[in-house]
Amino acid sequence: MEDRWHLCGRDVSFGTFCDCRGISLAKNALRDQLDQRVLLLANTLSDAAAGHIVGGNLLALHALARKYTLVDGVAFAFIENSRGEVIVHTLGAFPPELQQGLPITGQRQTYRRELSLSGRAVYATGVPILEGQLGAVHVGFWVDAVEKEIQRTLLPLVGIMAIVPLIGALVSFLLAHWIIRPIVGLTEIADKVTMGDLETSVSGKCVKSRDEIGDLARSLERMRSSLKAAMLRLGRETA
Repeated sequence: MEDRWHLCGRDVSFGTFCDCRGISLAKNALRDQLDQRVLLLANTLSDAAAGHIVGGNLLALHALARKYTLVDGVAFAFIENSRGEVIVHTLGAFPPELQQGLPITGQRQTYRRELSLSGRAVYATGVPILEGQLGAVHVGFWVDAVEKEIQRTLLPLVGIMAIVPLIGALVSFLLAHWIIRPIVGLTEIADKVTMGDLETSVSGKCVKSRDEIGDLARSLERMRSSLKAAMLRLGRETA
């Protein structure tokens, strides 16, 4: 019995470790996907904004930035010109903290940073427009919205992973019950035979089963019967 519980406990512990590792990997993968989605959104806005900047159509540029903030989780969007001046933004009053930490004028590389806006954390991504020749677009995503989306996606996975170790433990317990228990019984009978007790016969379901354990049980019973018969013959001859 102890072996069975030890086996089940080991399966549960290993399953729990695998679940934690799997959830961590899945969370990282989801975060990478969200980062890629934010980057794609910023790149799309950058491509769409280029024509309006060249044409000097600030009204259309503002409407374009507003449209992108309708995406779930987007905190803001703003656009700089080639001189680093903010020409369009989706905020009532442009917060100075957004201007701080921005790359120098002529940004040519995509950049990411995390900042606080109205007491809430924001993931901000900046993408150059025409390799920085026309400026850059900046898109911010609420961190809590990203975390909620990750949790919402992981919740079914966590439920499944919580059930798998229990199923594994149940299967291990049943296998241990079907395999270890008969073997323990046969071992006890074999010990008795080696101690000279030839009266305890091998009986039960294991003798009737058609698997390897059944073959072992029948072989042990034949050996016990043969030894008992031999001892009886030896006793009659010496009497």
